[in-house]
Amino acid sequence: MSRAEQQDVTFALDGHPHQGILGLPEAPAGLVVFAHGSGSSRLSRRNHQVAHVLQAANLATLMFDLLTEIEDRTYENRFDIPLLARRLVQACEWAASQPRLAGLPMGLFGASTGAAAALQAAGAAPDTIRAVVSRGGRPDLAGEALPRVASPTLLIVGGDDTMVIELNRQAQARMHAPCKLAIIPGATHLFEEPGTLEQAADLATDWFTRWLRPD
Repeated sequence: MSRAEQQDVTFALDGHPHQGILGLPEAPAGLVVFAHGSGSSRLSRRNHQVAHVLQAANLATLMFDLLTEIEDRTYENRFDIPLLARRLVQACEWAASQPRLAGLPMGLFGASTGAAAALQAAGAAPDTIRAVVSRGGRPDLAGEALPRVASPTLLIVGGDDTMVIELNRQAQARMHAPCKLAIIPGATHLFEEPGTLEQAADLATDWFTRWLRPD
C-alpha cells in the first residue's frame, strides 16, 4: 500500500493564517479533520499515529493549529470551546473548497478538549459532519450542543481513566445521535500504555469507515 502524500498547508481562520498538515491518499474516500487537546498542536505525535492508520484505510486527514502562537499564550483560550468549534467549522469549509477534497464525506476526531470542540462543531454544521470520534475526550464540555449533534459519535476512553469515563457516560446520556462508548482496558488518559493507542486508532478507523460512506 502506497504511503499517503503529506502536505503543509496554510489557511485563514478568523482572518489569521493557521498552519496545517494534510495527509492525502491517492484516492481518498473521506476526510477526517483533527481537533487537538489543550497545549497540543498539529504536530501531536499521538494524533499523527492515529492519522497514519486512517490514511492506510484510504481516508485523508487534516491536522491544524486551532490557535495562533499568540493566542495560545493565553491559557484561557485553550478552553474556549465555542472559539475552537468555530475554527473547526471554518477549517472544514476551507477543506470543502479545495479541489482534491471537495465532496468528500467529512468527520471529526477530537482529543481531550478538542472532543468538545468537535461536538459543538458537529452540532453547528450537521449537513457537513458525518461522524465524530473522541479519544480521551471531554464531551461534557460541549454543554448544550450535545442534544443537537446528529453525527454518529464514538467515545473512546481508557479503562483506567475513571473520572473521564463517568464524564463521557454523562455526555452520552444527553445525546440523541447514535453514540457508542468504547473503553480500552489498561489505558490511562493519554493512551501511553503499549498497544492502547493502536486499539484506539483501529476503533476510530472502523467508525469512520462505517459512517463516511460516499453518497
